Amino acid sequence: MRLFSLEGKIFALLGATLVVGCALTALFASWLSPWLAAAAAFAVLALPSAMFAHSATKPAQSLMRALSGGVARYRDGDFSTSLVETRSDEFGELIAAHNELGRVLREQRQNLIERELLLDTMVQNSPTALVLIDAAQFVVYANLAARALLNDGRAMNGMGFAELVEGCPPALGSALTGHQDGLFSVDIDGETEAFHLAQKHFRLHGRKHRMLLIKRLTRELSRQEVQTWKKVIRVISHELNNSLAPISSLAHSGRELARKGMIDKLATVFDTIEDRARHLHGFIGGYAEFAKLPQPRIESVAWPQFVAALARQYPFRLVGEMPKRDGRFDRAQLEQVLINLLKNAHEAGGSADDVELALTERGNDVRIEVSDRGSGMSENVLANALLPFYSTKRSGTGLGLALAREIVEAHGGRVALANREGGGLAVTLVLPQIA
Repeated sequence: MRLFSLEGKIFALLGATLVVGCALTALFASWLSPWLAAAAAFAVLALPSAMFAHSATKPAQSLMRALSGGVARYRDGDFSTSLVETRSDEFGELIAAHNELGRVLREQRQNLIERELLLDTMVQNSPTALVLIDAAQFVVYANLAARALLNDGRAMNGMGFAELVEGCPPALGSALTGHQDGLFSVDIDGETEAFHLAQKHFRLHGRKHRMLLIKRLTRELSRQEVQTWKKVIRVISHELNNSLAPISSLAHSGRELARKGMIDKLATVFDTIEDRARHLHGFIGGYAEFAKLPQPRIESVAWPQFVAALARQYPFRLVGEMPKRDGRFDRAQLEQVLINLLKNAHEAGGSADDVELALTERGNDVRIEVSDRGSGMSENVLANALLPFYSTKRSGTGLGLALAREIVEAHGGRVALANREGGGLAVTLVLPQIA
């Protein structure tokens, strides 16, 4: 027990009262009986003891009121005050803990304010327009980009969402009132601008809110379009030069052979020119096919006959059983896709016996996987392999996998590429089979 603790002080007070009471009782006992002496001592000490107890507990009561007020201020978000009290008992420790709590709360609130300021600065200066709408369809927040796009730069907080939509161009208003993400175009100042709209729903302070994110894509799309055209021009220019240069040289050689009367050698020259022209025609035809891919004509196709036709083009090992139900797809287009994938698998560098085809039914989808044991693909190649005009082959056009993706997505499906454990690549096609 500490001497200056609250317990020690109470013990000292009670001890002093007991000693004084015993002394008074002994003093009065020389004139009165023991019981009367004790009663007289009690009567003498009652009032001084009450006054002393009040005086001793008054600082503690005042401190408790101060602590109660401090807690009430904390509840109201006021962390600026602290208590000044020099005590060496448990109340002193409580005061120190109270002041430390206030200091920690002040620091945390300051950090929170700084983070909110940083976040608000970032959001306000973001090129993406952001609008927050509450459950009552009123705008509760809008950044600078949103003000410029939707309200001529004026503040929008508290504005009704319906009123805001009325002042927008029809295409923009239609996109805002819809509940789907997507791309749309708007004529602004005589120019067509492309935007992407994303919507998020969440609860804030217990109430439903909707956040609209509108990103302007015109510059980005234009930049990507220019880069794509540059790449197309480089590929076509390279292929044309590779074919036209030897044709020009052979034409000159043929003219010289004809001038010298060496007619028997002209057949070789013409055969080579025809071969290069055929290659060039096929190259241009591939680009035209990619650009003018027709809509798939969905029909029922029996898997055994379809797989047998593929095997006559490129051999493979069938893994597992074929689906019981007939497939539903454009036979010619899917056959073109799988022939190209099987050709790539045979050219991947692995053994021809390791080329596999697997057909699996999963609910209303059919999963078609072509796999090999070649060298696989690097992470960079995997990320770009499905893009048009991207090829790692010296003579490749970069259209094979891109055309496969275009055909499969036209069927409502998807394509995925992944390296296999132990080496090799797996190309997976997922096609919906809903009639």
